[in-house]
Amino acid sequence: MANPLFPRAAGVLLHPTSLPGPHGAGDLGGVPALLDWLASAGFSVWQILPLVPPGAAHSPYASPSALSGNAALIALSGLVADGLLRKEEIVAPPLPEDRADFAASQAFKEPLLRLAADRLVHDRQHPLRPGYVQYYHQQQWAVDAGLFQAIRAQHGHTAWWHWPQPLRTREPAAIERALDELTDDVQRYVALQYLFDRQWQWVRDHAQHRGIRIIGDVPIYVDGDSVDTWCQPHLFQLDANGQPKKVAGVPPDYFAEKGQFWGNPLYDWTAMARDRYRWWAARLRRTLVHVDAVRIDHFRGFAAYWAIPQDAPDATYGAWQRGPGLPLFTALRRELGELPLIAEDLGVVDDAVVNLRVKSGLPGMKVLQFAFGDNAKNPFLPHHHETDSVVYTGTHDNDTTLGWWRASADQHGKVQRYLGPVDDSTIAARLVETAFASVAHTAVVPAQDLLGLDSEARMNVPGVTEGNWAWRLPPGALSEQLAYRLRELAATYDRSR
Repeated sequence: MANPLFPRAAGVLLHPTSLPGPHGAGDLGGVPALLDWLASAGFSVWQILPLVPPGAAHSPYASPSALSGNAALIALSGLVADGLLRKEEIVAPPLPEDRADFAASQAFKEPLLRLAADRLVHDRQHPLRPGYVQYYHQQQWAVDAGLFQAIRAQHGHTAWWHWPQPLRTREPAAIERALDELTDDVQRYVALQYLFDRQWQWVRDHAQHRGIRIIGDVPIYVDGDSVDTWCQPHLFQLDANGQPKKVAGVPPDYFAEKGQFWGNPLYDWTAMARDRYRWWAARLRRTLVHVDAVRIDHFRGFAAYWAIPQDAPDATYGAWQRGPGLPLFTALRRELGELPLIAEDLGVVDDAVVNLRVKSGLPGMKVLQFAFGDNAKNPFLPHHHETDSVVYTGTHDNDTTLGWWRASADQHGKVQRYLGPVDDSTIAARLVETAFASVAHTAVVPAQDLLGLDSEARMNVPGVTEGNWAWRLPPGALSEQLAYRLRELAATYDRSR
């Protein structure tokens, strides 16, 4: 049965940091050109990674603030247009185009972002200031996040559980004093969130004009050292000192033979149920300000989650614990209405996970790179696909299709029996066409596979902490010729916008 929230469509997976740009990493300034190209290619979906500020090793899946936007994505050109920067102030050093250099980008952009934010805060005559003031008073989460970051910086960037006890436990008098002492830092943070939201609304308007729906991404967990755990520790499995009793991860699977030790604090689902899951409702409501639909990362953790002792050497020492199940999604639907969510139902999936997804009414994911390592009953093979699902050649956690092909010689026979003759030069295009031909209502392809790139273009290697998230789209790679070929493909398989 057709899902009214997800018409048949094709799209690309490409995070804004991967766009070409002049400042060491992509930003929102490059999005309009991308959206124009997507429209010319017949696509109507753009999928991104989480828009939150990245955590350790630049990962967007371990953020210090679940509700904040990544201010590093703000386009300086937009700040010039807003009268908050002058062109002559933006004198950029030469930075690489092939891979994101986040350190160099931050060193260049951060002083300019601070300057623009300070001008907005202190210039009472600036036309954007009334909007900022209203935002400050309406978005309490932004004030909390700004204060968290300011206190953290004041204490040498140490984790909040190492702060003095009055701040650690958020005693009202201590919070008031901190707000008074750090008001400039807090106001600057909120101003940057306002500017981020303002620029992203510009992105959404352009996407809507072009007929492009944006699919966002919500990580299941937050970072232990986050404003979320600091402000509401009772919603997490923490001890009296703010330390996790057990931490998140996954058991061994096809991504990692010893599982993955993520280290995030786990939720206290009993406490969340007493609060009618309002924290999750607020998180999704905020995300849906930015996007049209949301991929929920690690959906299986809502059926049962892997709990690992904090001092364990690896994730194999964990054990399954029962998750919140259907009551969470029932509460979210009651609070938010119909849920335009996609369940990332990968990893160790059992009947309980499948039943929860079906009862929640959410489409799941089919990843073609996982289809050929088993027999004809493999659920990722196209003949087992369901209409109410999203098919991918691979995800941000996979190797590129060409890289996967080169590393999977043992699967070549099965692939060729199913897809026909393929080799290094044709495997990516053939898998893209297979995704488009699927009965799944949405087909999403990483930009690297549209271009047929090898493992050098991989976005993330799960379990590896360094060298990830840095791939950037080569300038000019999304050509008119490629758009024409994809537009023909979309038309052939009834995925045209």
